[in-house]
Formats: sequence, structure tokens, C-alpha cells
Amino acid sequence: MPDPKTPAPQATGHEVTPRLEIRHLRRFFEGRAVVDDVSLRVLPGQVTCLLGPSGCGKSTTLRMIAGVEMQDEGEIYVDGRLICDTLHRVPPERREIGLMFQDFALFPHLSVGDNVAFGLRGAKDSKRQRAQSLLDRVALGQYIDDYPHQLSGGEQQRVALARALAPRPKIMLMDEPFSGLDNRLRDGIRDETLSLLKEEDTAVLLVTHEPEEAMRMADEIALMRDGKIVQQGAPYNVYTRPADKAAVAFFSDVNLLHAQVNGALAETPFGQFLAPGMPDGTNVEIVFRPQHVRIDFDRNGRGPEATTTEGVPARGVVQRARFLGNESLVEFRMDFDGSVLKATVPNVFLPAEGRAMWLTVPRNRCFVFPR
Repeated sequence: MPDPKTPAPQATGHEVTPRLEIRHLRRFFEGRAVVDDVSLRVLPGQVTCLLGPSGCGKSTTLRMIAGVEMQDEGEIYVDGRLICDTLHRVPPERREIGLMFQDFALFPHLSVGDNVAFGLRGAKDSKRQRAQSLLDRVALGQYIDDYPHQLSGGEQQRVALARALAPRPKIMLMDEPFSGLDNRLRDGIRDETLSLLKEEDTAVLLVTHEPEEAMRMADEIALMRDGKIVQQGAPYNVYTRPADKAAVAFFSDVNLLHAQVNGALAETPFGQFLAPGMPDGTNVEIVFRPQHVRIDFDRNGRGPEATTTEGVPARGVVQRARFLGNESLVEFRMDFDGSVLKATVPNVFLPAEGRAMWLTVPRNRCFVFPR
């Protein structure tokens, strides 16, 4: 077993050593793996989001990295140096890791400045100077001598951020830190937080169950399900090249078509879809998002011409249309099997209930998975 004082093998060439690296972490509760072989790397200044539904093991992973919970298997490295495996363990206070949670946990009996300086060592004047500098950067410098109860929720969140950054941690762990904020405040505070963390060159591991938050903040997303990371990559790649149907559905509503493969093709009412590498007879699901459905008007019982890229049009009847603010959601009862398909359209589009229309599905926006 490696000595915790011995650095891990360093990267060669121009590859940057990860600020945080976890390898094959496992944690069992009552014989069940709640974190199962999780590995990831976070570089200096990078924001990685652990994204997944409640109960998938995200927060447990964070607690093991912070040192407040021990893994059953696996290793944790900071700047290439082993800080924890199943034999050796650097205490939490010596890991140079900051923590932010949904509960701001500010001390009510301490001033804002004393809250920020709480984890600092040194002379009183130097600690106050550091607190003042950070509070100025989050636009709260004038409140240094006030108390937490005198601040709004958004202001308390920024104090919590300043306190977490005060000891200059190499790594920041954030567990749903913005979920308790009003929607009006959330975007602005998220952006301010991200900017400050980038300035400090801090490696950030953010836990969230909100895909929009992950897409907005992350340089890389690790999609987690049932204790495992099922897909990892840049937000664009995770969104546009999903690993499976559940990965598509986690980011948005989906429409499904069922089909069977014959000659590497799946035949549907919308025409054929390519299913390369799948044996004949394989049952597949063709998955596509509502925003990618194309809508055309009925012309005396006829729709648009079939094309290679759009496929064959299929007729549906409007069941319901709703305006959602930035877009309209239209639900269609399809003629071919009575199923309901959803389509979203930018701005206002509210066709009357019972109106017949034709739908097409662009091939480059569809995903074919074994059923």
C-alpha cells in the first residue's frame, strides 16, 4: 500500500496533474454499494458536476472526499499525493478542502467578518483583512460588522462562500449549495460564485440534481446513477451523445418509438432509422426530444414530402397546447397507434385542439438504444 507521503506517479508530457483525483471509490451500507467504483479527476480551476437523482450516491462521494466518511475501497489524491485509502487517512482539517452546503451554517452569534475569518489562523488584524478582502469581492464589505440574521438568504450564501474560500482551499466541494435560494437570485449568485472560484484557481466538485445547473456551471459533467458514474464528459457531449435512454430523459422530456431491427434498420411510422451493429430481431427504442420534432400543416389530408434527413411524416391530432413562457408545448395523438407525442416550439404556437398536423423527426436528433 503506498505511503501517503509518497506522491502518485506524475503525468508526463504536457498533461496537468489533477488537483483532485479519486480512484475506484466504493462505500457499502448494509451490504449494498451506494457508491460503486467511482473514479474522476478535477483539474485546477475546473468545475466538475456530479449530476444525478436523489439517493444515487453523490453526497456520499463528497463526504468521503472531505474525510467525514471513510470509503470501503479506493484512493483519494490531492495534487498527485495520496491523502486517503483504506489504511492511511489525512484528517479532514489537513486536506485543504473547502465545503459549501445548502445549509449555510453561519454562526448566529458571530459577526459576518468573524464568520468569514473563523477557520483562519494568525493575528486578528490579518484575519480581518482577509475577511474584508473576500467580503469586498462578493459585494458585502459594508456588512463586515453586521450579523447573519440581518442579511438576506442570497447575502448569507455569499458570506458562506467567502468563509469557505478564506483558508485558500485547493478544492471546493459544493453539495446543492443554491437549492434553497429564490429563483430570482439563483442565477446571479451561481455566476458570481463561479467567477470567484475561477479567479482563485480552485478545483470545484459540485453536487446537483438539476441538469440546468450542471449545464450552466460545469466544465465537465459526471452523470451518476445507482452509485455509478454512467457517463462523463463536457456538457455538450453528455447532452448530445447520451449513453442510454435514461441519460437522455434526465435532461429533458423524451418521446419513444418501439421497433425491431432488420438488416441494420428499424422500421417505424416515421420511416427507417439506422441501427448499426444490432442483430436482426433486436427490439429497440428510438428516443428523441420534444424540441426536435418538426411540425407541418395538413394539406387536404397530405403532409410534407419524405426526405432522407427528416424521414417520413406521420399525422397526429392536437390534444393540448400550452404556452410555457419561452416556448409552447403541443401534445399530439398519433394516428398510427394512438400514442401521445410531445413537441415544443419557440415562442407562441397554440393550434386548436382536434386540428390535424404532420410531424417529422430529424435523423440527426434521434438516439437508437436496445430495448
